[in-house]
Amino acid sequence: MDGFSFSTDVRVRFAETDAQGIAHHASFVVWLEVARIAYLETFAGGYEAIRERGIEALTTEVHLRYLRAAGFDDVLTIWTRCTDLRGARFRYEYAIERGGELVADGYTAHAAVDRETYRPTRVPAWLADAIARAEGRA
Repeated sequence: MDGFSFSTDVRVRFAETDAQGIAHHASFVVWLEVARIAYLETFAGGYEAIRERGIEALTTEVHLRYLRAAGFDDVLTIWTRCTDLRGARFRYEYAIERGGELVADGYTAHAAVDRETYRPTRVPAWLADAIARAEGRA
């Protein structure tokens, strides 16, 4: 997928579908989190490593655009990139594909906060550097 260098796959589980066998819209939000955690594991040592260094990344916004239905047992590829890192804020963008066909796209916005106080804090240089390397901007 153009502009994305990272992806992870998920298989739609039966419990994630509605009575018609179509993936429930809320499942997509869970899959975005799966992709985000996999991205951080690959490029920044994992989410738990970030927490151990005193940072939490709170989700402040979720936007999804559904283009096609996904069904039970479909394998979806979730392309993920981190963009717009400014101060305490950053954003992940996603493209969800099935067999090369775009099923959904969207973004999540986040704020870095101090783990003890939950006050906004600038994204630490080590995390910003890891994201820059992941996105080919280092």
